[in-house]
Formats: sequence, structure tokens, C-alpha cells
Amino acid sequence: MPVLAVLNQKGGVGKTTIATHIAMRLSELKHRVLLIDADQQGSSLDWKAARGEAPAFTVVGLPKDSIHREIGELSKDYDWVVIDGPPRVSTVAKSAIAASDMVLIPVQPSPYDVWAAKDIVDLIVEVRVLKEDLKAAFTVNRKVVGTAIGRDVSSALSNFPVAVLKSFISQRVSFAESAASGRTVLEVEPRGAGAKEVRDLVKEIMEHLDGR
Repeated sequence: MPVLAVLNQKGGVGKTTIATHIAMRLSELKHRVLLIDADQQGSSLDWKAARGEAPAFTVVGLPKDSIHREIGELSKDYDWVVIDGPPRVSTVAKSAIAASDMVLIPVQPSPYDVWAAKDIVDLIVEVRVLKEDLKAAFTVNRKVVGTAIGRDVSSALSNFPVAVLKSFISQRVSFAESAASGRTVLEVEPRGAGAKEVRDLVKEIMEHLDGR
């Protein structure tokens, strides 16, 4: 039962968008998925409320530093757990990392985002002292296709002791529009480019967890 935490200490990088889309894609693949909202702002819970009906996966709030202790009981009826983490390095973030098999770090194509990544990477390195098999990877979010900065950010991230996924999510209005109604691009534009990017991202995450 893999546990995936979506974390970055910098706010506004799209953690909730990434987390809800990953959870939805895993549900499409017939997995039983639990999405834990570990952010006090409760963005994933707000997304669920905007939907007006239960999504294909369970969403619960747990913005506490006890996630790593409670994950066993919480996850017993699920195939996957996705954690939508807090927007800062904290005891809650450290607990989420300790509970996880893999940490996914969304980064926007901006030098500020690259510089800010150091704090969450340092925390991952700290947890790896006790959890050597912990995996971690960056994914570029809101990439502007065809721009130099969209290409250069992956090169800049390669300086950290964390993998950089080939998959990325582009800047698309459809992500914001679908979120406003508690939906995902997988539902509103299943054959669109955004949906394909989400499917590619989830496929690569699964391969990364399998060690490929």
C-alpha cells in the first residue's frame, strides 16, 4: 500500500491540484484511494465541498504531526494514500514525510521555487537517516511549454539529491476551471492534453516506486 506525500514548503505551487488529480487517476485505475488533507487551510476538503457529491476516493482532514503514527489505522482499507501537505516546513510536514513511501515535490518554473526547494529537500534528507528507502522526486507544475525557463528548471533541480521526473503539468486554464466545481481535467476533458499529462505523471510515479 504506497503512501505518496505531495509537499513543498512554498505555497501556491499547486500541491492540491496535483494531489486531487493523482487521487482521481488512481481511482480510475480501480484503486481504493484515501486523500489526507494535512494542510490547515483545508484546500482538498474545500475541493470536495465544491463538488457537491462524494468523489471516487475518500478525503479526510488531518493537519497534525501524528500522521506517521495514525497512517497504519487510517490506510487499512485502501490501496493508495495521497497526502496533500502543508505549505511550510513544519512538524506536520516531517510527520507526512515519515509516513510516506515517496515524496513528490511540485515546483513551478521559477528560480524562486528552485531556491525554496532546499528546505523540503533538507527535511527529506533528515528523515532518510531513519528511513533509508524513502523515495523523492520533483515534478514541474504549471510549465509554460516552449519557453527556456520551462526547460532550464529541470536542469537546476538536478543539483539536488532528489530525482526529477520527466513528466510535468503545463499551465492550463482547464485545471483552475475544473477545480472550481470540485472536478478534475480527467473528468471534464478526458481526452485533453491536461488529462494526458496527469496520466503520464501517475504512470511515472508508479514506475518510480517500483524502482524502474
